[in-house]
Amino acid sequence: MAETTKTATLTIDGVSHDLAMYAPTDGPEVIDIRKLYAQAGVFTYDPGFTSTASCDSTITYIDGEKGILTHRGYPIGQLAKDSHYLEVCYLLLYGELPSAAQLEEFETLVTRHTMIHEQMHNFFRGFRRDAHPMATMVGVVGAMSAFYHDSTDINDPHQREVASIRLIAKMPTIAAMAYKYSIGQPFVYPRNDLDYASNFLRMCFSVPAEEYEVNPILARAMDRIFTLHADHEQNASTSTVRLASSSGANPFACIAAGIACLWGPAHGGANQACLEMLREIGTPDRIPEFIARAKDRNDPFRLMGFGHRVYKNFDPRAKVMKESADEVLDLLGVENNPTLQVAKELERVALEDPYFAEKKLYPNVDFYSGIILDAMGFPTSMFTPIFALARTVGWVSQWKEQLADPQLKIGRPRQLYLGAAQRDYVDIENR
Repeated sequence: MAETTKTATLTIDGVSHDLAMYAPTDGPEVIDIRKLYAQAGVFTYDPGFTSTASCDSTITYIDGEKGILTHRGYPIGQLAKDSHYLEVCYLLLYGELPSAAQLEEFETLVTRHTMIHEQMHNFFRGFRRDAHPMATMVGVVGAMSAFYHDSTDINDPHQREVASIRLIAKMPTIAAMAYKYSIGQPFVYPRNDLDYASNFLRMCFSVPAEEYEVNPILARAMDRIFTLHADHEQNASTSTVRLASSSGANPFACIAAGIACLWGPAHGGANQACLEMLREIGTPDRIPEFIARAKDRNDPFRLMGFGHRVYKNFDPRAKVMKESADEVLDLLGVENNPTLQVAKELERVALEDPYFAEKKLYPNVDFYSGIILDAMGFPTSMFTPIFALARTVGWVSQWKEQLADPQLKIGRPRQLYLGAAQRDYVDIENR
């Protein structure tokens, strides 16, 4: 816990209450209100918890006003450009960048855990063919607790470690199997001679009838998507994982809860919404019409993939993602893909239009990741499962951190009750 720096005084009905304040490494100071109810008999009111620190953490820091995102102090731009996903996973899990030997050992450990229990295949076959891959992932990940009994005891540090590795290692396999099942193709087993991103692409796009070679440009773009989505501080799905974990739930149930929360279109579905908007626009010649609608305050239309709720300046992940988008589109071409033609032209127009600069509506990571995934051949229904795959390490890191926190207690938000006051029951014949 941070040291007390000073106190804030809250006066209620003439009575003053001193509240401790803490100074973070970065960001605004925090007022400690944990004893406010006991001392003053009042709650605070903060719908959405947008002004409430629910925990202390050493993992990820965001400054939305300045466009800053760091993991363990390292800027996301440096990590995405110079590192790779499994190295970032190690950093998030253990707090420091690994040595060459540590990284090799960690990569080997993850690689050796990529297969799932053979009997879990039956879970996939129990879903309808048209089931959304996210529905499949929620069910299958939650069911892992029925197969891996040796890593469900949250009080055992070794079991926590085993569960962490299993989740990170098996999530690409589960996501790929959910995709294969949805399109009626046979499951493809992971291969230990491929890197994390290449393995995932092969499991998604190869078929038994022929060999599949993973293009290194596509693998690098996929790895960057994973890296740029690895963790994002106390967002809705991460907070869901922490809240579920506070009850003592097993790790697989907690991560399944996070996947379910991420499924919401206001959270994990942003890149899917962006692609659907591009398809609605249809052709580049219609872009001026939609730009005009975006500027019209009386029109409910919004340009998806531009601006960000947290980042009021620019999305620090977008620059690196744009580089990958350009590389992928150069490789695959956009000549025969109207959606990608619209995306390229819309990006150009938005970056040159003073309105977007004034409003700070720059293309964000969802805009570019959606373009990349579409160009690779993923349907929009797979965008959020890929997000869940990437975010698993963030959820697991936050889960581990919380369980090691001596201040851990079960989450119990309060409320501002506005219902009926206490009243007496009336027999049915008298109502």
